[in-house]
Amino acid sequence: MAPNLDLFGGDAPPQQGRLVLGAQSVVLRGYALPMVADLLAGVDAVTAQAPFRHMDTPGGYTMSVALTNCGELGWTTDARGYRYSRIDPLSDRPWPAMPEAFGQLARDAAAAAGFPGFSPDACLVNRYEPGSRLSLHQDKNERDYNAPIVSVSLGMPAIFLFGGDNRADKAARVPVFHGDVVVWGGVDRLRYHGVMPLKDLPHPRLGSQRINFTLRKAG
Repeated sequence: MAPNLDLFGGDAPPQQGRLVLGAQSVVLRGYALPMVADLLAGVDAVTAQAPFRHMDTPGGYTMSVALTNCGELGWTTDARGYRYSRIDPLSDRPWPAMPEAFGQLARDAAAAAGFPGFSPDACLVNRYEPGSRLSLHQDKNERDYNAPIVSVSLGMPAIFLFGGDNRADKAARVPVFHGDVVVWGGVDRLRYHGVMPLKDLPHPRLGSQRINFTLRKAG
């Protein structure tokens, strides 16, 4: 599968519908649009308590994507490795509570994608700016691989890379737009994924940034 990158060349993004990526993975086009105001208010509330920051990887690199967290657990990285923690290392306080709109959207989107009963306890909030990227990786720091990943896109469009079970597998290039929600789990739960370097295509409301949050059952 290789969706056409020309979707960024002027065509209007699809507002609704489903794009099947795999046996248990799907893009729900525009699924988050009815909740955008509440979602952005939630982002503001979270970042007022736990600001975006650029973390370092165990290999000594600084991530191009700025991030923060909310919920019972937050994902962090530093020289000691990747892990979840109940405490924000920047403030030494618990991560902010997960906004209700985040949890509700995650539960509804997961059910719509075939994963009823999803109950996320962690939400990683990412801020991409032009040039930011996320290399291919697997989400393996969670304890329960039976729960899906729910990923919400707001702001500028991006190319989501969705690969196979091995890093060398060819990755599909999937355009994702403001309001899209990607859900993957089950047999697709450990597939490699990432984001290509972001093009500067300002969004009418969010400008030259993309806000993405991924909700998981981490504990």
